[in-house]
Amino acid sequence: MSVSGHPLLTSAPQFFSSPKHIRSPSSPAVNGGFNCICVNAIPASQDGSFTLQEGHPLAANETNVGPNTATDNNCTSDSEKLSAAGAVDGEISVRYASSQSRASPSGSSSQLDVSVPTLERFRHEITHPAVELLEPWDAKFSSKGSQSFAAIPVSDISSSPVQNEEKPKVKHRRVYINNPLRTNDREDIVGNKVRTSKYTWLTFLPKNLFEQFRRVAYIYFLAIVILNQIPQLAVFGRTASLFPLLFVLVVTAIKDGYEDWGRHRSDVIENNRLAEVFTQGEFRPKKWKRIEVGEVVRVVANMPVPCDMVLLGSSDPTGVAYIQTLNLDGESNLKTRYARQETQSKQPDIHPLSGCVVCEPPTRNIYEFTAYLEMDGEDIPLGPSNVILRGCELKNTSWVVGVVVYAGKDTKVMKNSSGAQSKRSKLETQMNNATMWLAFFLLLICLVGGLGMGIWVGKHQSTLDDLPYYGKRDIFTGEDVAFYNVIGEAVFAFLSFVIMFQVLIPISLYISMELVRLGQSSFMSRDKEMYYSETNTRFECRALNINEDLGQIKYIFSDKTGTLTQNRMEFYGASIDGINYCDNVKVLNGSNPSIGLTRRSRIRIKTEQVVNLDSKLLCLLQNDSELLEKNIAHEFFLVLAICNTVVPIKVDEETPDARDSSSSEKPIVIEYQAESPDEQALVTAAAFYGYILLERSTRHVLIEVQGVVQRYDLLGIHEFDSVRKRMSVVIRFPDRSIKVLLKGADTAVLDLVTKYTVFAATSAAERRSASVLSSTISHIEDYAKAGLRTLVLASKQLSEADYYDWESRVAQSNTALGSNRVILLRKVAESLERDLDLLGATAVEDKLQDGVPETIAALREAGMKVWVLTGDKQETAISIGFACNLLTHDMEQIIINASTASGCRDEISRAMAHIQKHKDLSTQVCNGKLLESPQSSPLSSTAILSTSLKAHLHTNGRKIQENSTLCSDSSPSLALIIDGNTLLHALSEELEQKFFEVATACKAVICCRVAPSQKSNIVSLVKEKAQEMTLAIGDGANDVPMLQKAHVGIGLSGQEGRQAVMSSDFSMGQFKFLSKLLLVHGHWNYQRLSYMVLYNLYRNAVFVMMLFWFILQTAFSASSAIFDWNLMFYSLIYTSVPTIVVGIFDKDLSQKTLLSHPPLYGAGQKDESYNNRLFWITMLDTLWQSLVLFYVPLYTYQVSTIDIWSIGSLWTIAVVILVNLHLAMDVQHWMWITHLAIWGSIASTFGCLLILDSIKQETFLPHYGWGDIPYD
Repeated sequence: MSVSGHPLLTSAPQFFSSPKHIRSPSSPAVNGGFNCICVNAIPASQDGSFTLQEGHPLAANETNVGPNTATDNNCTSDSEKLSAAGAVDGEISVRYASSQSRASPSGSSSQLDVSVPTLERFRHEITHPAVELLEPWDAKFSSKGSQSFAAIPVSDISSSPVQNEEKPKVKHRRVYINNPLRTNDREDIVGNKVRTSKYTWLTFLPKNLFEQFRRVAYIYFLAIVILNQIPQLAVFGRTASLFPLLFVLVVTAIKDGYEDWGRHRSDVIENNRLAEVFTQGEFRPKKWKRIEVGEVVRVVANMPVPCDMVLLGSSDPTGVAYIQTLNLDGESNLKTRYARQETQSKQPDIHPLSGCVVCEPPTRNIYEFTAYLEMDGEDIPLGPSNVILRGCELKNTSWVVGVVVYAGKDTKVMKNSSGAQSKRSKLETQMNNATMWLAFFLLLICLVGGLGMGIWVGKHQSTLDDLPYYGKRDIFTGEDVAFYNVIGEAVFAFLSFVIMFQVLIPISLYISMELVRLGQSSFMSRDKEMYYSETNTRFECRALNINEDLGQIKYIFSDKTGTLTQNRMEFYGASIDGINYCDNVKVLNGSNPSIGLTRRSRIRIKTEQVVNLDSKLLCLLQNDSELLEKNIAHEFFLVLAICNTVVPIKVDEETPDARDSSSSEKPIVIEYQAESPDEQALVTAAAFYGYILLERSTRHVLIEVQGVVQRYDLLGIHEFDSVRKRMSVVIRFPDRSIKVLLKGADTAVLDLVTKYTVFAATSAAERRSASVLSSTISHIEDYAKAGLRTLVLASKQLSEADYYDWESRVAQSNTALGSNRVILLRKVAESLERDLDLLGATAVEDKLQDGVPETIAALREAGMKVWVLTGDKQETAISIGFACNLLTHDMEQIIINASTASGCRDEISRAMAHIQKHKDLSTQVCNGKLLESPQSSPLSSTAILSTSLKAHLHTNGRKIQENSTLCSDSSPSLALIIDGNTLLHALSEELEQKFFEVATACKAVICCRVAPSQKSNIVSLVKEKAQEMTLAIGDGANDVPMLQKAHVGIGLSGQEGRQAVMSSDFSMGQFKFLSKLLLVHGHWNYQRLSYMVLYNLYRNAVFVMMLFWFILQTAFSASSAIFDWNLMFYSLIYTSVPTIVVGIFDKDLSQKTLLSHPPLYGAGQKDESYNNRLFWITMLDTLWQSLVLFYVPLYTYQVSTIDIWSIGSLWTIAVVILVNLHLAMDVQHWMWITHLAIWGSIASTFGCLLILDSIKQETFLPHYGWGDIPYD
């Protein structure tokens, strides 16, 4: 039987006798494609009919499908058949057409008639939920002649398929194993050569200049230089006018070039590494840069992986490989990757491999990969566990073999090499606004000068030849310069003034700010008090342009697990079958030989974790009886040992037990490597209770149960994700039974278990189940109130038929690519994970990090509001809130839990009303009125805001004892606790403003059970509506969205990898460092840079105003008494160094003062060091200073014989001394380098003036002169 009849389908040599997938190689599982799954189907006769084998779901009615199969008696019309085959639950239906409607593609008119029930079942099999067909399809069998199976558009029902139809655009990548030529015959496939450098020898100059001139200020100064080259507009010499811009461009280019040269050298080393590539029947060395997509590469132990490749085989017979992703995501623990068993047995040097990997286009997500392998007529699904990424290192495995699917810039590590997103600081935004005002002021004084010039010239046209400053002969050519008329002269004067006063726009400020930020970052990185020795983690500044924002934070959004807590889980206890086991006998590293696993096993677990063992539970598990309680406990610990991704590693370690033992058998030491601290704690606990995970592969798991090794076949896994909040595995037990083992969050699992109430139960078993459920829920609540993390465990028996149905649906879903596969597998998991039998719950303790309560107290005292956004239970979050000082016993708790939009609206409205009452009470007390205590208010004493939705307000007898205390803080002493389900409605467009008002009126906010997207949305809401500076801090991948959304994102380098660190602006090792980072470094950074910006604007404005007063004395001529080189050197050399030094080293307050008085941090929150008021005061200050600076020397030497250039030098020295003395008076912390910078700046100005005065100007320093006026 062949597959034909449509361009999207290709022929197949035979009909499959095992589960297969038929698809077109040119378009698998994409729009316009067609998918068919024929399970256990074989040809039954020469006429093309076939019989479904026993065991297949379609064979339930023993239906023989053939060309003459009769239709169902209850459904005879074509319309009924079409209706029966209609789409269900969004899936694509297979349309059935009768023979009268169209001819067979093979020319035969006989059609396949299928009974309605059979068609309904078969519809499910031959369609793919991931495929979005562009139009309805007609699926039918043509029995005689060519024996074909055709898929034809129903819209084309009157004609045969179009053979030359244009193929749809391919949205996936096809990689042909051992055939790089065929694979790379596409434009979107790149080689493995990487280039992290920006420039080449040819592109450095144009590309670097282009990048620098993306700054508007640079374009402005370039325009000034161009204008100055016009003789009629020349104010400075050609060379002098070029100097400021060239200086900035050259310094920046040298810096960029030096950095890029280092990248060039690392690229050469990386690209010339050697790897073993399968070529001409053997593995041969090949440089990394020559490797192509489609080639088979072998990597040996402790060597880096050259590209992203699908694992085909490993030295381990089970196909497992251990890798370390330290260079990829910073995680040092080992991870497992698996080769499919279909390829593990086919090593390329023994059995030549051929096939095609169909995968998604290159993406940045290092944790996702969807593909399938077409080999030997099968579609073999591939996922993240089957791929090894570039940058990983092979560990504890002799070698692996894989086919390259992504190379070079397409690899995930290169896709993620861009770093954190660019942010702009609040101060820089304010500075840009000030620059706009300065530009307006510049145009204003230039306009005044231009109008004055026009008016004056109009009155003195007849005497212009006698005025040397209005000379009409060019100094270089000697030619007369024509008089253009009054308007023309005014325009030229205006443009000349723009050139002369250009220094008002501070070009040097950009470089100065970069240097100051670099110095500040160096101090923060070298601060030993922010160094975490346990993990050798230093503070890291990943974004140099927002240092000063650290001193202006108002809202802090923090994750809980791993951020406030240690994320080092310790098994505390368990509730099994409704019984609470929390005896708490502590065992560390199997050191107590009298209990736990050491009783029957010679296995030792290498761990630093503390495990709490319950003696009653140990006795129950070691009992040989077949009690129901023991069987449930047995299955409970099997879930802990099997339902995880933990990797057991056998290590060679000489333990004390081994040395002292008289036994000839040496103990086996196992170390568990886990991606999640929770899983490591639970697996370790299971091991200490006698359920030791020994080995894990793609096909089975080995568990030592009370000293007896047992094999459990691993039939399938539904991995944990943040949507389902659970993980499940399908296991075949040693007795051949099949079960689903599941663990997950209580909110996700309790809804899936079979529920019986005590009153509705009709049997003893049902009453027992109801009692167990009630007890378990009670225990979970107790655990949560104690601040413990909880997980619920459940299981389910599967029949063979249920298993085969699930397996076929998983196989069907696994052929989809991208996010479609995730969605489909999630649906399959949901259909499997229902009607579960509750086993119990675990309690894991996650202790607070050191210094967290003190840090939060200091931050709140500094005026910051701390919000905790966590995925934990509400009770757990509240308990941790009290433990970390976020919540205090004098706070009123507003708890809002609503499942509907209307309920959420009502709860928020009630909360707003109570907050308003609280504010009114505060106002009346502040006014001196006698009020009754808050206990008498019905909403202040554990009042129920909504009984149905459990939103209530808690108080603890707080009394108003001092009016001054209440009046000193306008914010009510309230705390808001809200869960994720309620946030779905609270963050809607209708309610977000009310929610914002309620939340910001509270001193503390805890959001429970929130998803990563909700964290980001909360930060975005406060950021946009409060117009205050926000900071987000977290340690996990689920915190990345909020880190990127906040003004400042801080990643903690903890137990959950470095994805948060890689996406953050700053990173550090512990939450407690936040107090010094903000209260000390943040305050210093903001104060220093704020003053530096104001000072730079001041020093430039004073100088420009002095030049402006001069033109008023010279008939508005565009002339200056200050030599043009001094004009250029003023902002770049004479006064720039002191402001940079002060910006890096000055301290207005000591570290001890700032830490002991946190309210001092409020200066940054209130913009006290830089604001519009200070800007305008500074500008006004420059007016009188420049007047004194100009007119005092002018009138002092008015009747003397001093020439204009000499008094110009006097003005230069005077302005340099003035601005440096102004800076010196503002310095708070003097150091030797500060003295050197300030007094050295004044001394260097004298030196430069002497040198410039002694140089023959016309010879060495070309410039434009003013007519025939001699220099001396």
